[in-house]
Amino acid sequence: MNDIDWASVWQNLVSFAVTYEAPLRIIAVIVGAVILRWILLIVIGRVVDRVVYGVKKAQNVEHTTEISASPLHAVRVVQRTRTMGSVMRNLVTWAIVSVAFVLVLSELNFSVTALIASAGILGAALGFGAQSVVKDMLNGLFMVFEDQLGVGDIVDLGEAIGVVENVGVRVTQVRDVNGTLWFVRNGEILRVGNKSQGWARVIIDLPVPYTSDVHAVEDVLLTTAIAMSDDPVWKRKVLETPEIWGIESISAEALVVRLVMKVRTADQFEIARELRLRLKLALDDMGVSLPALNRVVMDGLDRTAPRKGSPRTKPVPLPDDESRS
Repeated sequence: MNDIDWASVWQNLVSFAVTYEAPLRIIAVIVGAVILRWILLIVIGRVVDRVVYGVKKAQNVEHTTEISASPLHAVRVVQRTRTMGSVMRNLVTWAIVSVAFVLVLSELNFSVTALIASAGILGAALGFGAQSVVKDMLNGLFMVFEDQLGVGDIVDLGEAIGVVENVGVRVTQVRDVNGTLWFVRNGEILRVGNKSQGWARVIIDLPVPYTSDVHAVEDVLLTTAIAMSDDPVWKRKVLETPEIWGIESISAEALVVRLVMKVRTADQFEIARELRLRLKLALDDMGVSLPALNRVVMDGLDRTAPRKGSPRTKPVPLPDDESRS
């Protein structure tokens, strides 16, 4: 078996590299950009997971949904960290793609300086069209850094109401209760109603008959709500002792009694449904029935219609001009 002439092999490789230097440089830039993006995304993901794991370990839970709402800062740290991770992934991707694009153009003997100058002129020409994109990006960054919303929050953005699934540099994704995924441009978000920050309040307005014993009804409602708040299943989800705020309104048929309960934001609707069921059963045991709503029956609207069997009247001719004279 003949020995390999390494000198000739090396010479061929060098000549190949010299001949195809520009394509090889472009390939190296693209591969390097892909590898760098992959590494940075892994680092960002591990940082996010590390923060979330630290919060779960401190709270001694397996899932972030089990974090108690008393340390509200811990809940916001998890949501804000995930949101920041999503935004950082988008920024890293945009930055690496932009730098790689400029390097590839320079390898193709394009004048980067002239390109930047022409881009400045083009940017000035397209300034009115691009200002919406810049507005979207700036508004998205401010919303994240000011903690206006985060991934997993229940928000009200106007037309879109639901759970935030992703916060990007330009677009925020919100899924509503029907499962529709809304893509909302950050620049179009004028107000943010966040239902997941801090705490929530369950408000039950219960109409009872006007003739009922109000104090007895209030005692039963409050006792039922306190018993629910002391239940081991619901105890961690209720933040404060339930309260009776008194009579909310009075009408000829009913008195509306208001009961409130301060709860965790994530469990507001679940607690409200359970509380309504318990209040209904408690009122049934007490013998109090909810007053019926008034029903208005519109009658007499069809009296102008002809009745069956009524004789038809003949038309009476009007007098002509001669008879009038």
